[in-house]
Amino acid sequence: MSPVAGRANVLMVPDLVSGNILAKTLSFMVHAEAAGRVVGARVPIILTSRADSEAAWVASCALAMLVPHAAAKKAL
Repeated sequence: MSPVAGRANVLMVPDLVSGNILAKTLSFMVHAEAAGRVVGARVPIILTSRADSEAAWVASCALAMLVPHAAAKKAL
């Protein structure tokens, strides 16, 4: 059993296709909410789907704002 098995807060995927498959599976099978952000870009890029709920859109926007804020705070 993996030490992170159970309640993961962040799931990372190797590419966009894998991320889409994982997000759709989780949202349709277990009614999970997801937030998507591209890592490594100079500006925040969020990934949402037309099928996403409003909560998922808001979570993606919040994530896009929190990550650079946390990085700037860490740099201080």
